[in-house]
Amino acid sequence: MADSELLPEEVFGAIGTFHSAPEIFEACDKTNKAGFKKWDSYTPYPVHGLDKVSGQRRSLVGVFTILGGITGFTMGNLMVWFMNSFDYPLIVGGKPFYSPIYPFPIAYESTILLSAFGTLFGMFALNRLPQHYSPLFNYKEFIKCTDDTFAICIEAKGPKFDPVETQKFLEDLGAKEITLIKTL
Repeated sequence: MADSELLPEEVFGAIGTFHSAPEIFEACDKTNKAGFKKWDSYTPYPVHGLDKVSGQRRSLVGVFTILGGITGFTMGNLMVWFMNSFDYPLIVGGKPFYSPIYPFPIAYESTILLSAFGTLFGMFALNRLPQHYSPLFNYKEFIKCTDDTFAICIEAKGPKFDPVETQKFLEDLGAKEITLIKTL
């Protein structure tokens, strides 16, 4: 079945390939300014500034990190307070049952541990991982994006997507090879 014969529900998106970082940089800038919402770029190495011209916001992973750290610090202090004041109260040398100085090593370590967990699980949640399958894997040339090819995929979920117009748009951007990606 040719690309033009695909039903709308069978189309995941349109992908266009480029051969250099300046080409993909300019194409991402134009795609963002054209108002496409559901699209992504794929490069074999990081391209400085590509996130800004693509209109990506700052990552929210730091929020998960700080929440994990605050939780770890609080839980570490509460754990020592409970153990020393209620679970096993023991007066040693006239010292109080609880002082914020004594649990510092426990609170510090639990802060670091839960910050790391917050970062890891926050990254997984925000990136919707693990994603074991993507329709992009149906495109045989997609593997080249890890080696020497740059690509932009505009997804059909976006409000501006039209198979013919999107392919024309990618052609106007200077894409070398343009393909409609099937969902299955």
